[in-house]
Amino acid sequence: MSHQFREFLKKIGGGTNTSKNLTRVESAIATQMIFEGVATPAQIGAFLVAHRIKRPTCQELLGILDTYDLLGGRLVAVPGEVVIVGNPYDGRSRTVPVTVITALILASSGVSVIMHGGDSMPTKYGLPLVKIWQGLGLDFSKLTILQIQKVLEETGIALVYQPKHFPLAQRIVPYRDEIGKRPPFATIELVWAPYQGQAHVLAGFVHPPTERLFEELLPLRNIENFTICRGLEGSIDLSMNRPAYTRTANLGKDNVIEKCIVSAKEYGFLAGDVAFESEIQAIEEIKLVIFNRSNALWDSSVFNGGFYLWRLGLSKDLESGFIQAENLLKHNIVQQKLDQIQTILKKIYA
Repeated sequence: MSHQFREFLKKIGGGTNTSKNLTRVESAIATQMIFEGVATPAQIGAFLVAHRIKRPTCQELLGILDTYDLLGGRLVAVPGEVVIVGNPYDGRSRTVPVTVITALILASSGVSVIMHGGDSMPTKYGLPLVKIWQGLGLDFSKLTILQIQKVLEETGIALVYQPKHFPLAQRIVPYRDEIGKRPPFATIELVWAPYQGQAHVLAGFVHPPTERLFEELLPLRNIENFTICRGLEGSIDLSMNRPAYTRTANLGKDNVIEKCIVSAKEYGFLAGDVAFESEIQAIEEIKLVIFNRSNALWDSSVFNGGFYLWRLGLSKDLESGFIQAENLLKHNIVQQKLDQIQTILKKIYA
């Protein structure tokens, strides 16, 4: 048993009237003790539950992120615009995601996109990013971090895969199942940047308190450019059924966080969000879009792709963004990007 960790646990687990917040340094040390197995399983479980009940502060999350940066696999800086995509690691189970399509649209437009996640995991056990890529013929799960770096540099796409590239964090996954709730580490997954250069962070959220927390947290991480959105199931995917609510910051330029509400219906997108029926069905819908086959997911793909092209300054306005995204799909540019990544992976695995 770790006596130091017990003091951290006593501090956050004191209840409504006596619990106290950890400092940034204390939170970083506690996280490292969890990851490296210094804390016992009983201490770790109690800490995760107590932290969730208390609700982590910005300083506590910063400490956790400090340890993620210290121990996790991170890619080195590459030239040009880089986007980090933050989605819940436990995947999607109610709506078919277009996140991978958005990533391919951005990469086809010259923006490097770094995604991160793991396998299907608690509490949702939804469809994770790695399975979508595998369904498209791209297996990032066996690559070393250096090989992922090569793929990023040559194609503009990367997936940092937690079980291989951050195995210490992977040790916490069973606790998520045993406690039956997402621990604070699930919040960290949305805003961690496994990258050593400047990047534009895209992060989804569900609850308004998380939005306010991210607005405070990201600038303290020296992240000047970020977009946070109330996306489908906590992802960066904007809904077709309700107005999409986002906030975008360019703190290095104008020090302003800009609010944006955009409705797909107002721009002539009539299709709604596509219901998730199975992993096979979801991946097939994604394939149809990439291979320029109009389907129920087409509008969502164009809407999301166009929105992020505009937000990243790659189109002059939203309407131009939608046209650009649709042209990239219709002229098979997105498919060609997928083919390029497949070619690079074949060479690496050969």
